[in-house]
Amino acid sequence: MELGDVDAYVRMRCDPAMMADLGGPLPQEGMPAKVEQDVAEAESGRAWILMIVPDETDAASVAGSVVVWSNVDHAEPFSEIGWMVLPEFQGRGLGKAAVRTVLERARDEDRWGVVHAFPAVTNAPSNGICRALGFTLVGEQDVAFADRLLRSNHWQINPRTDLPRTGDGLL
Repeated sequence: MELGDVDAYVRMRCDPAMMADLGGPLPQEGMPAKVEQDVAEAESGRAWILMIVPDETDAASVAGSVVVWSNVDHAEPFSEIGWMVLPEFQGRGLGKAAVRTVLERARDEDRWGVVHAFPAVTNAPSNGICRALGFTLVGEQDVAFADRLLRSNHWQINPRTDLPRTGDGLL
């Protein structure tokens, strides 16, 4: 995550197709400030905000992002993960691989504890990632995102105990 990622944020957060399950596109004029805020969060270590870059030789070719942060629900802090993959990169397994990599890092660094995900109930690919990686479906609930209320599936995983290890026949 760096200040130069404004274009990637615009492509992810201001596109009607990308934001269909998240209540519609966000205003483009807010993206520079959002990138600045996210860079500060990432640099401080308060959040992991990671860009998905499928070709290490071309760091400018961002395919999406995976983010882990501390959230608060009913005054209780918890860890949340979210991800986005741009349309031209979807269907290649990049989202699943990126989420798995971040959860492995959380496990290896013993950070974040139980991690929660809230994909829209209509977002079959993201719900499929949760299912494939060993998340447990807690149920449906309404979740606030960008001042919008969305119907979401609530998934959770403890990376230390629930994340299947590569090569165990599950992935």
